[in-house]
Amino acid sequence: MADIRVTKLAKLITNYCLKVKKNDWVSISGDFGASRELIHEVYREILRAGGIPFIVPGGSDLEEIYYKEASEQQLKWISPLLEDYKDNLNGLVNIYGTTNTAALNNIDPTKQQIRAKAVGEAIMPHLMKRETEGKLRGVVTLFPCPALAQDAEMSLSEYEDFVYKAMFCDKEDPKAEWEKLGQKQQILLDWLNGKEQVEIHGEHVDISFSIKGRTFITADGKSNMPDGEIYSGPVEDSAEGHVEFTYPAIEDGRVVENVQLEFEKGKVVRARADKNQEFLETMIATDAGSCYLGEFGIGTNFGIQRFTKQILFDEKIGGTFHLALGNGFPETGSLNKSSIHWDMICALGKDGEIMVDGEALFKNGNFVLWA
Repeated sequence: MADIRVTKLAKLITNYCLKVKKNDWVSISGDFGASRELIHEVYREILRAGGIPFIVPGGSDLEEIYYKEASEQQLKWISPLLEDYKDNLNGLVNIYGTTNTAALNNIDPTKQQIRAKAVGEAIMPHLMKRETEGKLRGVVTLFPCPALAQDAEMSLSEYEDFVYKAMFCDKEDPKAEWEKLGQKQQILLDWLNGKEQVEIHGEHVDISFSIKGRTFITADGKSNMPDGEIYSGPVEDSAEGHVEFTYPAIEDGRVVENVQLEFEKGKVVRARADKNQEFLETMIATDAGSCYLGEFGIGTNFGIQRFTKQILFDEKIGGTFHLALGNGFPETGSLNKSSIHWDMICALGKDGEIMVDGEALFKNGNFVLWA
């Protein structure tokens, strides 16, 4: 029998995140070697809801083989079967879990760049458009497996407790808890409506950008599980200043430490890192939009207070903000297009502040409206 918290998570994904209805076509992707228990429970709950689930198998071992052996032509190839997939899919569940978080560490980053660009151009814009139109619901989640517990420097049981607490699956009614957080976040969105200029000041950051005409979105567990952030898309040519990200930036298994970016007229003009500098530069040069900001997000989940090397959790840490290079979300009004979307996180600390049109949104370690 599955851990009751796994069953609660599967029900949350099916009934709250995706709201699966009869005959909905829902894909479930994940690594059977690492996430079998959750894949089984989600499959079961989708069937019970009347949906039509199908499995898309994956895994770090397959990815390693693919990137080592695939030619450039193979990296660019997009299956014609994906035409039906992108046009008719109603729900998408991506369950992250792996047997080896370092499987791709020694892969040529150019190969990953080529594949990301091919998928980004052929598939992602269409899926994002359908999601914006309300025709597709997607959720990304994680199963607490031993490899991820090791990265987080916890025992497996400690990591399981951490994960399920962050998802409210330790509560009697997880759905009600996410609805409560959504109500608190809506207070912030109402205040931000119509604002124009953001300034972020702190020990590691001095940056400003425009949000004029842009919309803030609440992330309350419907697209990510766990969740807890509000986000928007900065005006593309407006970012000025610098930021030193206090947590490592991780992409495709690569850990890039102490990333420092400088912006002029919205564009990254200088980029430095203490580790994997070449990978950082390669990703920023992916395409025309990869050196501009596609997202500005603020973490609101104060139940997450430690870095675990998983962006799904780390970008939600209460008292942090994150900036994403690359593709923006159309629902925010972002016009930036890219085949990458790379989140980087910075802790504000007690002295950090977020000012919007000259008024404090975040100060002294908390949201002013929540204090």
